[in-house]
Amino acid sequence: MINVFLPVIAVLAGISCSRFFRQSKITSLKLFLAFTGAFLLSVTVLELLPSVYKNMDPNYTGLFIMGGILLQIILEFFSKGAEHGHLHNSSDRLRFPWLLFISLSIHAFLEGFPIANFDSVAYGVIIHKIPIAILLTSYLINSNLSKLNQFLFLLVFTLMTPLGALTSILFTIEEVYIHCINALVVGMFFHISTIILFESGEEHQFNLNKIVVMLTAVVLAFFM
Repeated sequence: MINVFLPVIAVLAGISCSRFFRQSKITSLKLFLAFTGAFLLSVTVLELLPSVYKNMDPNYTGLFIMGGILLQIILEFFSKGAEHGHLHNSSDRLRFPWLLFISLSIHAFLEGFPIANFDSVAYGVIIHKIPIAILLTSYLINSNLSKLNQFLFLLVFTLMTPLGALTSILFTIEEVYIHCINALVVGMFFHISTIILFESGEEHQFNLNKIVVMLTAVVLAFFM
């Protein structure tokens, strides 16, 4: 049950760290993103993927995984890639970013479903949320949105993942549908994590630091 509330702590940690990661710290943030991408991909492959294939017809499992990849691509069309660290200030910084808000909320809600039953996936989501919360907070601070709108945006973003987890626990949802949602989440995680890994280097090149960080994430995920 504690897994449900850990994402809240992760977002609060990201918000608190947002002032630390200024432009001079951008390299550190990229390394952190590389670590989160590798860790999220590892726990998805090692724990969540085998589970959905075990509990579903393999043909339908693959279909839902592909559906998750396509769903994430559609969400990123509206969020402009905020789920994997792409956040740029809009020219219209006074208007509430509804498309970003809705797409991030859908993503956060769905990723909450598997964390109640998969500890490693919960840790992967938590680690993934910290740099995203850092970037999102920086984006909102640099916008001209009112303090109230900034607070409401971050509040809903913080609560959506626990809400998804509580929905899977408290509501009577047939197990087959839970597995279908988990398969969708597998596809979403595949897309996000691979994009993070591919884009974590300058001009798509990997240096030794990033390779070491990624290998460390894979090893940690394996032993969890």
